[in-house]
Amino acid sequence: MKILGVLCSIAVLLLTGIRCTSDNEKEYYGGLDCDTLQVSYSQVIDPILDRNCNACHFTGSNGTGVSLENYADVKKVVDNGRLLGAIKHEPGFAPMPQGGDLDDCSISKIEAWVNKGAPND
Repeated sequence: MKILGVLCSIAVLLLTGIRCTSDNEKEYYGGLDCDTLQVSYSQVIDPILDRNCNACHFTGSNGTGVSLENYADVKKVVDNGRLLGAIKHEPGFAPMPQGGDLDDCSISKIEAWVNKGAPND
């Protein structure tokens, strides 16, 4: 009987003591607040590319041959399929950003924008 009491106490402690690392459901599960409906080049895509790509992909950059500085340059890379292939690390494409990954939400936003025809908005 004593053992049963100890086991019950341990069970209660385990069940009431275990908590998620975050009380914020969006933070814990991630991606729940990733809005891919309101995606525009100027407000969403350009800032993502600026933060993650433009340090290497600019006019005159050493050896990359790909500029992502402005809409016209980005549209060329979208139209030939290299942008999505690279950021999604698909076979046959150089995975970008080099030495890292874009977060899933940024990839989803870029993909949604491309699927809308990559408008200059």
